[in-house]
Amino acid sequence: MAQQIITAVIAIALAIGLSALFFLGSNYLLDRFLSSDSLSGDAARMKRDNLRESIRPWIFVGPAVVLLLVYLVYPVFASLWYSLLDRNANEFVGLANYAWAFQNPNFLVAVRNNVLWLIFVPTLATGFGLLIAYMTDRLWWGKLARTLVFLPMAISFVGASVIWKFIYDYRGSGEEQIGLLNALVVALGGEPVTWIAVPFWNNFLLMVILVWIQTGFAMVILGAAIRGVPEDTLEAAIIEGANQFSIFFKIVIPQIFGTVVVVWTTITILVLKIFDIVFAMTNGQWDTNVLANFMYDQLFRAGDIGKGSAIAIVIMIAVTPVMLYNIRRARADEQ
Repeated sequence: MAQQIITAVIAIALAIGLSALFFLGSNYLLDRFLSSDSLSGDAARMKRDNLRESIRPWIFVGPAVVLLLVYLVYPVFASLWYSLLDRNANEFVGLANYAWAFQNPNFLVAVRNNVLWLIFVPTLATGFGLLIAYMTDRLWWGKLARTLVFLPMAISFVGASVIWKFIYDYRGSGEEQIGLLNALVVALGGEPVTWIAVPFWNNFLLMVILVWIQTGFAMVILGAAIRGVPEDTLEAAIIEGANQFSIFFKIVIPQIFGTVVVVWTTITILVLKIFDIVFAMTNGQWDTNVLANFMYDQLFRAGDIGKGSAIAIVIMIAVTPVMLYNIRRARADEQ
């Protein structure tokens, strides 16, 4: 442990030192070789100064742009090319991998499951977050409630899956049940159920985990938006005799609708890439597979570069429109 801490400290110090050295050195070289001091004439000096100052911002953003190109843009085009090749990326096969995917029953099950996740998770997480944010603003113990709801955000998806695995745990009939759900079922006189192995419905049990995590995120963002609703508007509605139900649906929601859409689309993008929870809970068994897990199966278990890349491109195409809409909506809100 001590060795790891020392290595981490050295790595951080090295990264900061090299970054500082890069920026200071770049600025020094820029000022030295593009200096206008040796030039005669105001026009020539102004031209040199403008050139120098136009280059200077790129010193700061240049490394980030290069990293984005290497780690984001290049993989997209590489995946697109690999999706047109065979399993070993040696022979061009055209759209055969895409044709295989859309005729594969496991792929279609993954698509169906992703659609279910898209319908229920963003809607429930945003709805619960909105409701909790509105209600806790009016409770004296609202801060404690918000803290408890937000806590799952601090847990990784795999960690949350482990917690919920204990809740759904199944032991044979007659054995002591350590899973919360089966303990309740047995206490009420029922038989224990292998919850995560029940086809179709087990998908909803997995979705509960992500709703549990993302409700805190929605609550924080929407809570801030609710607190931005003008008090005089709410007071005027109360004076006019509006009840809390009317205030919530006719005043609060219309005024924060833009934020609601941004939260909903942000969770939607996350859902389209969902992988960890399914991988940790069922590994795609019992008809719970999703596209990202199916891509992992093809790419790393089956070793098929072409098919795995084709599924990755399908996921990217599905995510892109939602992401673009989210960016446009955020920009519109800023203006």
